Amino acid sequence: MSAEDKANGTSTEVPAVLADAQSRLENIYQRLDVSDDARQRLAHPHRLLQFSIPVRMDDGSLRVFQGWRVHYDITRGPAKGGIRFHPDVNADEVTALSFWMSIKCAAVDLPYGGGKGGVQCNPKELSRMELERLSRGYIRGVYEFVGPDIDIPAPDVNTDATVMGWMEDEHNSIARRQLPGVITGKPVGLGGSQGRVEATGEGALQVLNIWADKHKKKPKKLTVAVQGFGNAGYHFARAAEAQGYQVVAVSDSRCTVYSADGLDVEAVHEGKKKGSLKPHCKGKKDQGKILERDDVLALDVDILVLAALENAIHEDNVADVKAPVILEIANGPVSSKADAKLEERNITVIPDVLANTGGVIVSYFEWIQNRTGDYWAADKVSERLEQRIREQAELIFQLSIDEKVNLRTATYMQGIRRITEAMDNRGSQRYFTGDQ
Repeated sequence: MSAEDKANGTSTEVPAVLADAQSRLENIYQRLDVSDDARQRLAHPHRLLQFSIPVRMDDGSLRVFQGWRVHYDITRGPAKGGIRFHPDVNADEVTALSFWMSIKCAAVDLPYGGGKGGVQCNPKELSRMELERLSRGYIRGVYEFVGPDIDIPAPDVNTDATVMGWMEDEHNSIARRQLPGVITGKPVGLGGSQGRVEATGEGALQVLNIWADKHKKKPKKLTVAVQGFGNAGYHFARAAEAQGYQVVAVSDSRCTVYSADGLDVEAVHEGKKKGSLKPHCKGKKDQGKILERDDVLALDVDILVLAALENAIHEDNVADVKAPVILEIANGPVSSKADAKLEERNITVIPDVLANTGGVIVSYFEWIQNRTGDYWAADKVSERLEQRIREQAELIFQLSIDEKVNLRTATYMQGIRRITEAMDNRGSQRYFTGDQ
């Protein structure tokens, strides 16, 4: 690609991270006989916005952060997807994540397209007041591109309910009216839904339970290691422990803690909140171990849960994986080449586009509650989440059997079929040439 092409924005080169995400589609297209029109539309994001966010720091200095928002596909409804604050965020990553969101929303039949946003920053280096200024600045940058009928952001890596509350407040201040449906994942007192914080982790456990039931596996006999002990990883581990799974290891960005007798998940979490992971063990004899951060990926456990960032397992470390089952809670934690090698070894991957849909499903419930003013109790949210996941997961598991494909392919097939049918309902080359 020439420098002139870059300057003029005329290049059609696909970024590597997006190309890796899209590489899974050709097999899907052939199985579904997808029209050329739909293929072309899904090859490119609908809209990519990049902007600067000037922030006055506590010491009086000015820093300018880069922000992005992508609407990948809006055929089935407004864009939906989180906002992440991370040092490595860039346009390519956000575009790939918004692509996955398009598939995910369609796979569980939500009336949304796919979106994603991010700011390149290290939130651990920011004070709370600086974080608030950055959050409000992000909304000022995307104001014309978000709204209950346009694009509904939500939390993601390093953002939480408080950040969403700041963003909602900033949007409403600019709009001069109350529009709680513009953001989901808000504090309950600001229109958030009961059950939203824990929804991603608990939804992933529900998918794992469906897999276990189908394979006649008992939770008490299954050992689990969790890579990533943030919001989703913690809530998954807490709920899994409560249901009898043996959570023997968890990791964060610094280390892995391991105990063969099982960890006390709540005690480990309390330690993390105080500054460090420590191996709080259930067994009186086992004192536990502190291992290297990435050692969690190579532990000999029944289920490896990936709840950190994308490409955690790639060509260079895929051979180290010993677990026969991988549960993806993070977005894109296994590269496409690593995925192929795992399948060669008959390792089951329960894919992100199914396993981590709990968060976006309860975000959908929050959006409905905001728009109707009818707010639900926690048990109703939990009941409706379980019903939606079970209905859609059962379709995917059956499709996997019928088509003799893995779960990722079956999930993509379900999502892509819904998206491309909606595209073709508006007319395709086949229709306009009379071939349909």
